[in-house]
Amino acid sequence: MITGWFTGEGDGFRLLGTRCASCASVFFPREDVHCRNPHCAGGTLEETPLSRTGRVWSYTDTRYRPPSPYVSDAELPWEPYALIAVELAAERIVVLGQAAPGITVADLAVGMEVEAVEGVLQGVGETTATWNWRPTGATS
Repeated sequence: MITGWFTGEGDGFRLLGTRCASCASVFFPREDVHCRNPHCAGGTLEETPLSRTGRVWSYTDTRYRPPSPYVSDAELPWEPYALIAVELAAERIVVLGQAAPGITVADLAVGMEVEAVEGVLQGVGETTATWNWRPTGATS
């Protein structure tokens, strides 16, 4: 699991970011040291659950195995997957993530609503909990 980046299960699943108490800027991945806003003198950074839904800002698919340090089992055939950049509903920040299994670029369109769901990254001999994006109403 990527510690501190998300919490919950099912409908309670949320990405976790941080919000600056001084300027209200929101960050993902989380920031625990200083406010990244160059116009802010800095304030306390508070953990905050992010919007579960957003709109597709952009998307693409992976047609080849990325080079190292990407971790994958070279013995298995490469399975393309979609990557989606999502503008979160309330925070208006863009978060990149993989599409949920079974969702391809043919299922996506800029502006469509998607939701954050639990996901798994497959590595060499290990799996890591993460998040995926799925069109709202889809059941992949």
